[in-house]
Amino acid sequence: MLHPSYTEIIDAVNSEVEPGEQPVVQSRYSIVIATAKRARQLIAGEIAEVPDFKKKPLSVAIEELHKGKVKIVSEDETEETTEEQKQDEE
Repeated sequence: MLHPSYTEIIDAVNSEVEPGEQPVVQSRYSIVIATAKRARQLIAGEIAEVPDFKKKPLSVAIEELHKGKVKIVSEDETEETTEEQKQDEE
């Protein structure tokens, strides 16, 4: 069994959303995709934001999301950040 549960992770990810705004994550599918992506980043060599104590990358990714150490951003926000970085370089 997965601990924390999907609903606990969704609540943690959406905890910073202001009332009236659209939640960052609305489905289990979104959590699964975000967690898998973060686990692949950890496998590729990125440093974990929580102590891993020899845990598997997926377990570390779940813990990071649950504790709010990593944020899920939409593709629109990613594109905006990339454009801002390009402008700063010029």
